Amino acid sequence: MKQPRTAKLYRMVMPGHVCPYGIKSKWLLEREGYAVEDHHLTTRAETDAFKAEHGVKTTPQAFIGRERIGGYTDLAAHFGKPAKTEGTTYRPVIALFALMALMAAGAAYVATGAAFSLLAAEWFVSFSMVGLAYLKLRDVESFSTMFLNYDLLAKRWVPYGYVYPHAEGLAGLLMTAHVLDIVSIPLALTIGTIGAVSVFKAVYVEKRELKCACVGGDSNVPLGFVSLTENLFMIGMALWMLAKPALL
Repeated sequence: MKQPRTAKLYRMVMPGHVCPYGIKSKWLLEREGYAVEDHHLTTRAETDAFKAEHGVKTTPQAFIGRERIGGYTDLAAHFGKPAKTEGTTYRPVIALFALMALMAAGAAYVATGAAFSLLAAEWFVSFSMVGLAYLKLRDVESFSTMFLNYDLLAKRWVPYGYVYPHAEGLAGLLMTAHVLDIVSIPLALTIGTIGAVSVFKAVYVEKRELKCACVGGDSNVPLGFVSLTENLFMIGMALWMLAKPALL
């Protein structure tokens, strides 16, 4: 019988702390078919002694044969599986819009018995506004700083960068509940229009390559179509709510 490949892993497993990257390293090695010799570093002194012996600054440390691979990030790269996404990515907004669409369909089904309806479409937009506002409000300081790279009003009036996510969230909540249209419609129309013009100018006129603050200040989403879509959604929702009484 073929013997399984073996690897050694040294990781912190202390009474008050078990290193999460150590757990992930063990899981990754086992997933790749390795039998893991799992060595626990159970005290701070033991951990410091291990680091000094091997000339490393962090744990966990994985060894395959006589080769030291390194920590979880190094191990993931060794197996061709980057531990984190490098460069720009649309993944956060794809995930958000997909979840908001499913949530809107589910809520509309419970409310009316129809998952695909005008109500579901309205809730998709309003839920997305609230979700995007939440992502900005996680760290409004970082958001407002990134926002200053391209928003025309924020560049002239810095507090607007702090106001924007609150305004977007409020408009989304009011539109979800279908109350206080006199507040939500002008709010969404104003911030949506300013945002659309700002993005269009920065990306399509000035040809600047920037990161979008639409999903927060730590975003790797490129500024462009996604942020423009966010603002066009708000404009479209506001115009629809204005026209809706006459059309239905």
